[in-house]
Amino acid sequence: MKTMSPGMLSLAGALLMTGPTLWAESAGNVTGQPATETSQYWRDQGRAALNAALAAQPNTNRAKNVILFVGDGNGVATVTATRIFDGQSRGEPGEENVLSYERFPHVALSKTYNTNQQVPDSAGTMSAMMTGVKTSDGVISIGPEATPGVCRGSDKSALPTLLEQVADRGLATGIVTTTRITHATPAATYAHTPHRDWEDDSLVPAAMRTECADIARQLVEFKHGGGIDVIMGGGRRHFQPLSVADPEYPQQKGKRSDGRDLIAEWQARNPDGAYIWNQAQFDALDVPSVGRIFALFEPSHMHFEADRQELEADEPSLSAMTGLAIDSLARNNKGYFLMVEGGRIDHAHHAGNAYRALSDGQAFAQAVQVALDKVNLDDTLIIVTADHSHVLTMAGYPTRGNPILGKVVSNDEYGKPDNKPYPALDGLPYTTLGYANGPGHAQHDSIARREKEGGKPGRADLSDIDTTDRNFYQESLVPHYSETHGGEDVAIYAIGPWAHLIRGVQEQNYIYHVMRYALEVEEQEQ
Repeated sequence: MKTMSPGMLSLAGALLMTGPTLWAESAGNVTGQPATETSQYWRDQGRAALNAALAAQPNTNRAKNVILFVGDGNGVATVTATRIFDGQSRGEPGEENVLSYERFPHVALSKTYNTNQQVPDSAGTMSAMMTGVKTSDGVISIGPEATPGVCRGSDKSALPTLLEQVADRGLATGIVTTTRITHATPAATYAHTPHRDWEDDSLVPAAMRTECADIARQLVEFKHGGGIDVIMGGGRRHFQPLSVADPEYPQQKGKRSDGRDLIAEWQARNPDGAYIWNQAQFDALDVPSVGRIFALFEPSHMHFEADRQELEADEPSLSAMTGLAIDSLARNNKGYFLMVEGGRIDHAHHAGNAYRALSDGQAFAQAVQVALDKVNLDDTLIIVTADHSHVLTMAGYPTRGNPILGKVVSNDEYGKPDNKPYPALDGLPYTTLGYANGPGHAQHDSIARREKEGGKPGRADLSDIDTTDRNFYQESLVPHYSETHGGEDVAIYAIGPWAHLIRGVQEQNYIYHVMRYALEVEEQEQ
């Protein structure tokens, strides 16, 4: 096999040389196609996929359990890039990789727009999935009849959530997230408010505090089924008063202005329950011997997965939380509903940082695999979806196996990888992944700075920059303080009882109706 030049190794990566698949040789040159992927390989692969589809039979059992996985911002482009990132992290080319939920037999598309907005936010989209009703941007589980941000009368538009409905039937309920537990996506499972930012009382306008309970208070005072059985995520600050110091970061105080310590109140309401806030307590938790579980691992959001590992943060992984939640909820013989959110995929995208978005997407897929390993798919419906997409793009004709976070290296006229990055019209290299808008425009190209330094205006020269570094921020076309959501459809993946109802192109609120039907929960009108 021809030896790659050092430059080629840095771009195509030693990953491609150490993977389980040998790379083909043709006329002494390395090609971008694994040796095993012959014409016969693709015929066999296609026939196997067809036979699997022909053999598939719908599961029409009543679902005892439902697990809804929501990758916040995990649009189709993100899933594709995560698939490649995940494969390349194991030394594979990446494109042929399959994430855990991509093996699900039933897939559909979800239309994510809010009733008042073409490109949506997480509050309205998650509310649609939890209530069966599409609603406005920024509101939590209240109907589109209400005015966002206006407290008075909003209670009349409150919509029952699936979590509330199953709790009233005696099923166990759980919420797991890497964001604050009061953030939009988890909040839509249990709270009702005209403004997603009202996470504690200090964030509710003073004139409205007597009429509208904040989100943290609604969680602790949740009455359906006597309370939520498993709660795990971040956001301690919204449950503690201004006078209380955080146990891990004493310099930080609580946010509540009403003086209430909602963590202490939860403990008083659940004397047989367990409140935990660090890894050691998580590891020591004896699930069979405790009642409800309340875990708040950070004052705000939990760490990005890449940082959690690098810093050895004092908090569990999304996979570990998912596994413990299932073990706890499965004690209820009637069944359970669990929502698991990979919430920081979204936050990394907003920052224009694809590395952290993809590593959190990888952790999300691993959490789905944990669930698959634990449940019985004869009686457990698992749905994996996203609330919305992002403006991540994947382009440039990179050769097969090119590092997904790297600069674009194309093929030559003979279909072989070139020996250097392919330049744009300005003569500079560019990355496969980029954003349509976001902070990356200013981060890597300050036109004023370049002019001052005597350079010509334009993009930054990435030639000597390691774009695969976790702290690299992708270039963006339009300057913006934060990258925005995307408005295109997202995918829904399903397996288990009644998963075959996930089909076609659906409005996002359809997901609620499938889950409710599978659980045989009677629909409640407002």
